Amino acid sequence: MASLGITDLKVGLGVNIKGKDCVILEAQHVKPGKGNTYVRTKYRDIRTGRVNEENFQQSAKFESVNMKTREMQYLYNDGDIYYFMDNETYEQVEVQADMIGDSAKWFKENDTCLLQYANDVLYAVQPPMFIEAEITETEPGFKGDTVQGGGKPATIETGAVVQVPMYLNVGERIKIDTRDGKFVGRV
Repeated sequence: MASLGITDLKVGLGVNIKGKDCVILEAQHVKPGKGNTYVRTKYRDIRTGRVNEENFQQSAKFESVNMKTREMQYLYNDGDIYYFMDNETYEQVEVQADMIGDSAKWFKENDTCLLQYANDVLYAVQPPMFIEAEITETEPGFKGDTVQGGGKPATIETGAVVQVPMYLNVGERIKIDTRDGKFVGRV
């Protein structure tokens, strides 16, 4: 494992901080008028999921953590456990529902998801960046109702509720950006 200094800290980097494997969420290099340069960081403990903020002085040293991302196909869930499959090896991975959290509302069977590992320990599951889904419940739309900026809530087949334009109806397929939950367009 390589030894890293504060100048190496970047978002997404895996480092060992105080004996714990962590992922850097924010790293801001600060050079005050007086005093030494330091880095203001926000990082997540991979094992506990806890987010911490800390400043590190120039003399701080870190060990790198082996980070790996695997593409896997989402198969199904039984309420408490989500099942994913590696498309090359057909190996199945079980993930506890509490690790998935709010991302679960974007999972559709057979979609490709990203499972992120640090030192071979799973720490995050990301849904696809965009999904296509059918509207299962919403208020009726009216032809010609294309007011810009207006919207209405719609429930999609995964159970998530998103804001859609007024003219869309139940049964229509739409594309959604899972990063912010916004409607992108019709499919």
